[in-house]
Amino acid sequence: MTAFLGELIGTMILIIFGGGVVGGVVLKNSKAENSGWIVITFGWAMAVTFGVYAVGQISGAHLNPAVTLGLASIGDFPWSDVPSYILAQMIGAFIGGVIVFFHYLPHWKATEDKGAKLAVFSTDPAIKSTPANLLSEIIGTFVLVLGLLTIGSNSFTEGLNPLIVGFLILAIGLSLGGTTGYAINPARDLGPRIAHFLLPIAGKGSSNWSYAWIPVVGPIIGGIYGALFYKQFFLGEGSAAFWVCTAIVVIIALTAFAKSKGHDATVSSHTKASV
Repeated sequence: MTAFLGELIGTMILIIFGGGVVGGVVLKNSKAENSGWIVITFGWAMAVTFGVYAVGQISGAHLNPAVTLGLASIGDFPWSDVPSYILAQMIGAFIGGVIVFFHYLPHWKATEDKGAKLAVFSTDPAIKSTPANLLSEIIGTFVLVLGLLTIGSNSFTEGLNPLIVGFLILAIGLSLGGTTGYAINPARDLGPRIAHFLLPIAGKGSSNWSYAWIPVVGPIIGGIYGALFYKQFFLGEGSAAFWVCTAIVVIIALTAFAKSKGHDATVSSHTKASV
């Protein structure tokens, strides 16, 4: 199997399990309906775990453009391979979204809540505030990539690493996921969102394209910053790129703070779990 196909299949597995657990929780007449946020965070943790187990030995199991770009930014992955990895991840995420659609076929018509249907495919903020939502995705992905690099610096019993990565995803979901649904992965959000837009889902609403850039741009910034932070402080290899990225994150954080003081953030009309 090629690395391209490995990333495609691994990301597809990620979305089948991840989108699948959200579907079970939010769609009407599912046996898992209303089982809650803890079920969703565990489902996503296992989704990542088994995606990594499936293709880790083939492609390294990035399954996430933010991880690919973060590793490339510190020289741990060749830039020449970045476009093919991201393309594979996007295709795999789209296919995964389509499979989840077919899995829950009778439930789309039974579910009246348009936001719940979109939540199966993509994320949505609990409180809509652009800079704060962007900052949440940056922080979540910063922790993800920094965590992956620190996990990689430790020795575990052979075959245990994917499970440890799953625990990292669980920690992010439980601790940081409540604001935006922790996309922390541009392909995970954009690929299924495109599927939602194209598929004949009964009674679906908008695909919320006005928000769609946040779970793409935020994770890219956070992923690169997490990798640069690791290189700066854990490896002691300073770079101008780290300070530029730091300045960008600080500006976004200050903007989010200023907007929060203005009390102009609004509660989303749909606050169900949308990880």
